[in-house]
Amino acid sequence: MHSVEIHLLTAAIAVISSALVFYTVGVWGERLQHGLRLWHVVFFLLGIAADITGTTLMEHIARLTHAHDRIHTVTGAIAVVLMLIHAVWAVATYFRGSERARRRFSRFSVAVWCIWLIPYCIGVYIGMTMH
Repeated sequence: MHSVEIHLLTAAIAVISSALVFYTVGVWGERLQHGLRLWHVVFFLLGIAADITGTTLMEHIARLTHAHDRIHTVTGAIAVVLMLIHAVWAVATYFRGSERARRRFSRFSVAVWCIWLIPYCIGVYIGMTMH
């Protein structure tokens, strides 16, 4: 890898890891508090923003290095779509949903978080085995 690619990779890892932190705090905070609060929504939105930014950086690196992994790409795309749906649903539920809808929302949150971990872990594995 060239120095530019290493710098991009370092940035991508930092941003994707921050997505993991944001999303985990949002999902498990919501779960532990038994309902959706505004700060959970903020953390979901920070998580999706960081994930999209990190994914964009990783895609750029893959184009530079010609190192594409199909399963990582497919699971990553599914995770981003689910995170977007989750974020939109979170905003709608928070601002327009009933108290019951807010409490039920957490089941979907945990499922999306678990699915999101699949491409994250695949990416970690790929990164560890590249050298």
